[in-house]
Amino acid sequence: MEKIAERLTLKELPLEVRPRERLLAQGANSLATTELLAIILRTGTSNATALQVADNLLKQFGSLHLLAQAEAVEISQIKGIGITKAIQIKAALELGIRLLTGQAQEKTSIRSAEDIFALLNPTMRYLDKEYFKAVLLDTKHKVLQIKDISIGSLSSSIVHPRELFKAAIKASSAAVILVHNHPSGDPHPSPEDLEVTKRLGEAGGILGIKVLDHIIIGDNRYVSLKEKGIIL
Repeated sequence: MEKIAERLTLKELPLEVRPRERLLAQGANSLATTELLAIILRTGTSNATALQVADNLLKQFGSLHLLAQAEAVEISQIKGIGITKAIQIKAALELGIRLLTGQAQEKTSIRSAEDIFALLNPTMRYLDKEYFKAVLLDTKHKVLQIKDISIGSLSSSIVHPRELFKAAIKASSAAVILVHNHPSGDPHPSPEDLEVTKRLGEAGGILGIKVLDHIIIGDNRYVSLKEKGIIL
């Protein structure tokens, strides 16, 4: 197919190798990542098909994972993309991430740190800054809301008890689980992480809203401070 694509535009390709026609006939899961991207792009350039532009896009970023991390402006710099197509790509990737997150959130209750990891890893592993979130739970540990509490730099995040527990009280939350990411990919807690956990746990105790755990997400892995015995 690659040799044919080199000589023909996407519309001139045989029907059996056109991505859109293949998707209709065989289903989306039968298409390669490059083909799915080509459908989103729709058109290529005067010298390259949408398939070739999509293939170059993946090669430039190295993987779909790294493409998801990139900003729209960065993606738009690739030849044949531009800002409109870059926005379309970001929107499609975000829909995929939200689908994964939504499926995880449909669980009846949170039973373990692994449940929280499954819920938030699809979005948080790609972030290039530290995001501190609170998973607000009811008395049966069902998820009420997931709130962004703060956005920090690459190395730190400033969290004030007021912001966290204001959201928890408003949602009538019985308990909270703290979650933040380490853009470095290493989820091991820093001294600052431990201090923030202690401070928020003490504030929650005063208000009667228990901090059940603090989970740090790295590159597709996590550390639970409860599992480590830091939170009792």
